[in-house]
Amino acid sequence: MTTDPVRPTPVEPEAGSPAGGERTGRRLAAFVAGLGMALFSLLTIRHFFAANYPDSVFAGSACDMGAFLNCSGTADSFLATVAGVPLGVPGLVLGTLFALGAVFPSPGLIRTNRFLAACNGVAVLALIAVSLFVLRTLCLLCAGYFAFSFLAAWALAAPDEDGGGSRGRWLRPSLRHLVAIGCIGLAVAWGFREYHEVRRSAGSGGAAERFVREFFELPQVPWPSEISPYRSHSATRGFENAPIRIVEYADPLCSDCRYLHEQLKRLEPEFGGLMNVAFQFFPLEAECNDVVEKDKHPGACELSFMLAHEPELFPALLDRVFADMEAAKDPAWRMQLAREFGVEGARNDSVTIRTVRQFIETGREYERTSEEYAHGIRSTPTLIVNNRLVIGTFPDSHMRALLRALVEEATPGGRQFLEGWVE
Repeated sequence: MTTDPVRPTPVEPEAGSPAGGERTGRRLAAFVAGLGMALFSLLTIRHFFAANYPDSVFAGSACDMGAFLNCSGTADSFLATVAGVPLGVPGLVLGTLFALGAVFPSPGLIRTNRFLAACNGVAVLALIAVSLFVLRTLCLLCAGYFAFSFLAAWALAAPDEDGGGSRGRWLRPSLRHLVAIGCIGLAVAWGFREYHEVRRSAGSGGAAERFVREFFELPQVPWPSEISPYRSHSATRGFENAPIRIVEYADPLCSDCRYLHEQLKRLEPEFGGLMNVAFQFFPLEAECNDVVEKDKHPGACELSFMLAHEPELFPALLDRVFADMEAAKDPAWRMQLAREFGVEGARNDSVTIRTVRQFIETGREYERTSEEYAHGIRSTPTLIVNNRLVIGTFPDSHMRALLRALVEEATPGGRQFLEGWVE
């Protein structure tokens, strides 16, 4: 990095010349790319807050399609924030900078933007690799940002008129511009971090209370005709005897189901002796599930059969599958797991298959919750919590507030939340 040396003022090509036309075209492309980067960054930030701090019980994150293109998977991952700053914030700053540089060009700013576009391009390639090979999902909003980032790198790739080799023109930013941009970027990042902290704190207050109130305003639904005896959490022998009763329609290859499983583990020290959670098998694979027309998680039926084959092995097997979900998508890994737990015959055992399918079939018993699907149970996780149907997952603060409300409601002399929350 160097300060701007004194250089002869380059002669601008005439507007009608080929060089002038190319320069104008690249500036226009840089402007469009910058706006696109800023727009998709804003949408990504908006989705991050919507996914992690929903304002309503109707806005949770569910493995509805179980699709590869799934923004919620990224919003819930370790990529979502860096030091409390949503990942879309740097993209917002860079996109705005590239657009402004196209409108108000100067030699130092052009070289600095070119350097930042190169750095951003390398970061984008790394994010794509992590998304494809680690998360195994790709956010559509992120993909839009990636596309405009590559456009920005192309638009800013033109050589300087004052010389510089191919490599040199990418590595000659203006130190003054970098310092100024760094200060602005840090200020914007600090602002979003503070907002993130406010939202996180508010999650245990007004938003969580509104979530609980909306939950108790939901109509009650009956329990399924067959409730799975497979428990991920068990407080009492009789399912109905715990103050918190959850039937979880779940898929062993659903990332949101894994999130819920890990969330309840985190809340177990506070509520473990107060809740029964029945794992109602609902793999989103056509091999065993014809309640909904989905075939999104190949291998989910086989895993469900393995989980159901030996009831006493269910808790340990479920923990293992969720801990190694990416590996669980591999048939060879599933075969090895079956040998390790002695459940090799599960896939062909008629009793096991019939058991899993009878739980799946209970999904037909609920009224439609979407115009797209014929039945109420059409995605995972779908929860029936104390006879109220909730689709998706929610932040720990919201779930903790709900579980506390259910415990207080069941406690003699405790607050009656049906009266206390509903206006």
